[in-house]
Amino acid sequence: MSAAQLARLDEGRRIEYWDAEDGIAWMVCEATFAHELPAPRLAVLLDRIAQARGAAIECGGSTTYHERGPKGDHVRAMEADQTVYLHAARPRGQQSPFVVLGDQAPPDLVLEVDHTTDVRRRKLHEYQKWRFPEVWVEVPEPVAGRRSRRRPGTTIHVLCAKTGCYREAAASRALPGWGAEEIHLALNEPKRSARTWAALERVGRALGKQEGTRPTEDPHLRRLLAEARSAGHREGKSIGLAQGLAAADEAKAAAVRAILHQRGIDHAPELLAAGRLAAICAERAVAAALACDSEADFKGRLDSGGN
Repeated sequence: MSAAQLARLDEGRRIEYWDAEDGIAWMVCEATFAHELPAPRLAVLLDRIAQARGAAIECGGSTTYHERGPKGDHVRAMEADQTVYLHAARPRGQQSPFVVLGDQAPPDLVLEVDHTTDVRRRKLHEYQKWRFPEVWVEVPEPVAGRRSRRRPGTTIHVLCAKTGCYREAAASRALPGWGAEEIHLALNEPKRSARTWAALERVGRALGKQEGTRPTEDPHLRRLLAEARSAGHREGKSIGLAQGLAAADEAKAAAVRAILHQRGIDHAPELLAAGRLAAICAERAVAAALACDSEADFKGRLDSGGN
């Protein structure tokens, strides 16, 4: 495949790897469920980390990266299954159907789903040459009744600043403390487990601690708090101050109930009685609901005042 043919690819056709020197392109065959599932699932997982961190994370999907030769012509192109930028506000450069290396910083990490093509044959070497900081290679769990060519699991490749080479790591550097086994579990489980919820919140809090952000800065959390306050103000105007305060407490309890229900954390009904939260500010109550991993942990966070 020539550069001209690559430029004329029909919309929707995807490449794994293209090299102008040998004129060969690896094309993405018909997408399978097992191959396509981990990339969007990672985006959902990162959204929860972003909430716990208090700052957005941007996923670029299957972005195509082009490398220019000495004469400025495109000599190589690759496409990952998922690209991740930890700082959504960072300038991305000129918008185009692809990203030219050198025009903007590389993503903080990329995900390669190694379902049928072994990315170690060539793509990993190119990522290393392009100095992408971190690459995850995910071999999904086999679909029922089918055997996998390789052992399922997640391998984390982290770029070493001294050698310029990748080394395998037990845990992510971009998302501190998220281990390879935890990542593989999260990318393959059909329903989010308590272990995964705890890992996502732990990683989000670690990022927030590094960067000085808190869960209360998350837009979704701010909306919940605003709704709780607004409900109290509306009720207060219509039925008097005392009843308005009671309505605000109920709205606060309703917001916390919604968070715990969404996260699958069981709790006794009396735990969120309006009076139980009366002396606790809405920010603290919601932050505890986002950070806890059980009813007991939620109660402990309320009693201690911690997030």
